[in-house]
Amino acid sequence: MAIDCAYSVEGSGPALFLIHGIGARRATFAKLVEGLRDRFTCISYDLRGHGESPVPKARFGLDDLVDDLEALRARLGIETAHFAGHSLGGMIGPAYAHRYPQRVRSLGLWSTAAFRTDDDSAKVKAVVAAMREKGISQVLDTLTARWFTDAFAAARPDVIAWRKKQVVDTPADIFLNVFDIYAETEMAPWLHEVTAPSMVLTGELDGGCNPRLNTLIAKAMPNAELVILDGLKHAIFIEATDRVLPHVRRFLLARPV
Repeated sequence: MAIDCAYSVEGSGPALFLIHGIGARRATFAKLVEGLRDRFTCISYDLRGHGESPVPKARFGLDDLVDDLEALRARLGIETAHFAGHSLGGMIGPAYAHRYPQRVRSLGLWSTAAFRTDDDSAKVKAVVAAMREKGISQVLDTLTARWFTDAFAAARPDVIAWRKKQVVDTPADIFLNVFDIYAETEMAPWLHEVTAPSMVLTGELDGGCNPRLNTLIAKAMPNAELVILDGLKHAIFIEATDRVLPHVRRFLLARPV
């Protein structure tokens, strides 16, 4: 059953749904929204169990997260929209487009993964296993080191602490549930069927959502472009929205109204 997620709406123009990743919040996209709301109605929301959204009582999967997004679209009465997501959100968006192609004007697949090798899959599943064994808080430093560049972490310890608090404030079973979805989802079998104009974008130094995987994603999709941001890791919207925004804005403005 779909959950009514907490959401924010800012701006005017064609609708753009923004989908955050594991243990994050809709605030991830605050600076991006500032740069787009003059031309787009930006809808950001907290995934189920995150932020101000209700916490489900049972485990859930990718299809349930797609159900939540469709419920939000229907609640807002929006017929068609642009959809874009970061990390796990970059899996929810394509899965939504695969199920509801008639609703999707374009897609953003930001810092996400597909076409993982057995070794790639083993590494990400090992991270989840370590969190289950040792506790999420014991692995947080490892996660943030993968998300942020060393220079940014040294310069902005306050932001690192803010991001860690988001994870800690997410119920542990929810955090592990969504990490399982991220680790176990493989879009390769059906990505070629997603025909919406798409932007595939990631950081050059993103370990889990690296340029190798994102190049394969872009090649598999019939109507995709690829952008690699040099020198960045995973948390591109917290560390460097100013570098992502021009690419996203150009891509969206090129779509017919």
